[in-house]
Amino acid sequence: MSYLFEKVSYLRGLADGLNIKESSKEGKLLMSIIDTLEEFADAIVEVSEDQEDLIEYVEAMDEDLMEVEDELFELDEEDDLDDYDDFEDDDIDFAEVECPYCEEDIYVDEDLLDEDEVEVQCPQCHRPITIMDENEYAEYEEIHNHDEE
Repeated sequence: MSYLFEKVSYLRGLADGLNIKESSKEGKLLMSIIDTLEEFADAIVEVSEDQEDLIEYVEAMDEDLMEVEDELFELDEEDDLDDYDDFEDDDIDFAEVECPYCEEDIYVDEDLLDEDEVEVQCPQCHRPITIMDENEYAEYEEIHNHDEE
């Protein structure tokens, strides 16, 4: 950015070389313009230095964030996918339920079926499905079919 100061100095030298005096109207104008250009050059240099500082700061934050991500998301050798081998299928039993909208088979924890009307979302069509036990479903079908007649 030193070239800005060089150009302003060059303009000031030209004004001095042409014997432009601040006593004339034109001289006052030109000298004010040169002074203003010098202030702009100072401001631009200051903004540029601030920007460089910010770039360094953001790069340091990015490096720190990468280290944090590595710590948080790093899989230890012990935490590897072998842990999934320890998972026993007997722990959770699933019931197969057909979505009434898209007819996709979805699997729901059987423990949910013990509760009164449970609402789940179909992973295929994303519509809510109310899950009922067989007795509730039979009553629902009877009422629904009766309404259609």
